[in-house]
Amino acid sequence: MKKSTEVLVIGGGVTGCGVLFDLAQRGFKCILLERGGLSNGTSGRFHGLLHSGARYAVKDAATARECIRENFILRKILPHCIEDCGHIFVVTPEDPPDYAEALYQTCQEVGIPIEEISVAEALRREPLLNPQIRRSFLTPDASVETWETCQTLVEAAAAYGAEILLYHEVVGVTVEQDRATGATVKNTVTGEEMRVACDLLVNAAGPWAGRVAALAGCRVTVHSSKGTLVAMNYRLVNTIIHRCRPVGDGDILVPVGTVAVIGTTSVSVPNPDCYAIEDWEVRKMLDNGAALIPSLKRFRPLRAWAGVRPLYQEQNVGQDMRSLTRGHALLDHAPRDGVDNFVTITGGKWTTYRLMAAETVDLVCQKLNTKRAGRTADTILSPPGRRAFHRLGSRLEKVEKAGIEEQLICECELVTRPQIEAGLARHEQNIINDLRRDLRVGMGPCQGGFCAYRAAGILQEQKNLPAQQVNQALLDFLQERWKGMLPVLWGQNLRQAQLDQGIYQGLLGLDKLPLNLRRWAEGRVGEIETEGYFELP
Repeated sequence: MKKSTEVLVIGGGVTGCGVLFDLAQRGFKCILLERGGLSNGTSGRFHGLLHSGARYAVKDAATARECIRENFILRKILPHCIEDCGHIFVVTPEDPPDYAEALYQTCQEVGIPIEEISVAEALRREPLLNPQIRRSFLTPDASVETWETCQTLVEAAAAYGAEILLYHEVVGVTVEQDRATGATVKNTVTGEEMRVACDLLVNAAGPWAGRVAALAGCRVTVHSSKGTLVAMNYRLVNTIIHRCRPVGDGDILVPVGTVAVIGTTSVSVPNPDCYAIEDWEVRKMLDNGAALIPSLKRFRPLRAWAGVRPLYQEQNVGQDMRSLTRGHALLDHAPRDGVDNFVTITGGKWTTYRLMAAETVDLVCQKLNTKRAGRTADTILSPPGRRAFHRLGSRLEKVEKAGIEEQLICECELVTRPQIEAGLARHEQNIINDLRRDLRVGMGPCQGGFCAYRAAGILQEQKNLPAQQVNQALLDFLQERWKGMLPVLWGQNLRQAQLDQGIYQGLLGLDKLPLNLRRWAEGRVGEIETEGYFELP
């Protein structure tokens, strides 16, 4: 099988999706390749913060300026993906008092709105806050829904004629006469391979950008910085809370949907596909979170996970990931490596994805000798009738109004059968984890214990699939849930895991299937991976 296009984009994170939309809007024929689902890598594995830039103002003014400009643009063009929950920097008794003045000054210098409020006002807004905080400041950070953003971008791109190929991994890049002319692509579900010819190739593969570049004989040094996060089972705050100190581990608490996320570490890892969630990281997140919310440890940590930041810097930096800039790099491989019509966009922040995409497509236009102005800064992407961002209680209101006609499938996140059916109809691949990204299925306190088998039943019923295929989809989903539960397996979470094991192993006998679940049921897991199962000895 063969396909051809003008521009081929590799990577379905928010940057790749942004590049695809910008290309399509400017009239390019383009295809996006992603080896998993949308936002499967770094974009789907962070704390969901829309930066104001204040976090970086003291140390990295250039990145801070980019963040605040893009913050205001994204609020305008993607309002349905952003919860304007606000953001408070707080000075705890352990934080250096002089940093607050430096933060206030530099925010003013780079154009970030900042306002000091009284400690009493901060405690009025967030009653669970540490009552011993000494100062507090407001900045315009917000919470974002990354999966909704990526879906919106590719839908908008598709309306202009772009093609999106999910679960397709690039296994080779064709270079002819010192020019990139296409890629060999493998369907990760069926194993089939095909060739995609293109006039120009854009590498937006995040932490995997170096690997993709190497397929074309080019060198890109991307430092993989693992950031571990912990989701609590309760929305402890309705405002983002941030310690007022130099950037460090576990200094931010973000309300996301029905939970709160505490993060994050910054640890160098050699392989963005294989890394452990260390006990010390989880302990550090909870200890530092308790400095913000003293009662935090009384609540239950639902799961821990990590994302890998793609930090670009050519020279060796050792293990100090905090010292690397969070700025982005746009690389033209013609002058760097002698391979024309091949560019890489890497580094940066989720907040600056639109800027990164615009600069990338400007370079594409230059290399393809055409002038086409970008319009993404002024294009409103909220579709007519698309819901506003999550409001606590909104799903409950909808379910209560619907009465008993809409059967609840995920009771934790209040997801109904019609929503599941509509979600399955949207996806070509039969992967239950796609429903998690779309609808938050399995993300609540039971971590899929009561909803996963129900979703699997609907999958079989709606698509009339063989039992083995449905069982495999269920096992894949449970394996992903287990990975996140394992690092926080104590107390109530251990009891929940035992209950889930009783359901799936004791009642349903999934450990007796001639599939991979035995690894999950026996708890025989080692390192956290982003794809595939762990091999038994």
